[in-house]
Amino acid sequence: MKKNLYTHRQRILLDLLRNIRKDAGLRQDDVAERLGRPQSFVSKYESGERRLDILELYDVCEALGLKLNKFVEKLVVNLKDNKH
Repeated sequence: MKKNLYTHRQRILLDLLRNIRKDAGLRQDDVAERLGRPQSFVSKYESGERRLDILELYDVCEALGLKLNKFVEKLVVNLKDNKH
């Protein structure tokens, strides 16, 4: 897989996480508190500095008020809509 394609797909994932948080009216601090983690944890995964494993993604989705399967459905739509 080409790096630029991977980077594009990663950006779609990060944008989706950030947009869902903002649409829920939550600040990074709010999500961090729900996760029992520092705000920097949220900042780092939203910026791409840190990656989430599947269990962390599950917890983040729960903190955002979204089931993991619904998040994946949204991600698939965004990946298809933004295919390059």
